[in-house]
Amino acid sequence: MIGEFMTRSHRECDELFAVAEAAASGGDLSRTQQAHAAFEAALLHHLGMEENVLFPDFEAATGMTAGPTAVMRMEHGQMRGLFTQMQQALDSGALEGYLGAAETLLILIQQHNMKEEHMLYPMCDRALGGDAGAIIGRMQAA
Repeated sequence: MIGEFMTRSHRECDELFAVAEAAASGGDLSRTQQAHAAFEAALLHHLGMEENVLFPDFEAATGMTAGPTAVMRMEHGQMRGLFTQMQQALDSGALEGYLGAAETLLILIQQHNMKEEHMLYPMCDRALGGDAGAIIGRMQAA
């Protein structure tokens, strides 16, 4: 249940990212800025759901604090760094620079999501399954 909810969130973020990339590829700075803002807000909300609710609950239930959640947090930091680069490129009107950072972010996100969807989320479902509804509710409110 948690895995399905979080995977849907991944797909929603992916769709928003595709819109921003398409706008940048088409040379439309204004549309890219708007699409990027929507994508960044969605992805940061997703990361917040994990970092503020899911990961702490998982760690409390399993005692694993140096395992997969530590790796995911590190990768979240890398994503935030790429967002900074992408925003700087947009601020200077450099769509090629935006697309370069976006390409790096895309690769990172694809690898990151596979780890979460195939490893971490199933672990969360096993460890937290009985509380899934409440956890999802808290994540949505985060």
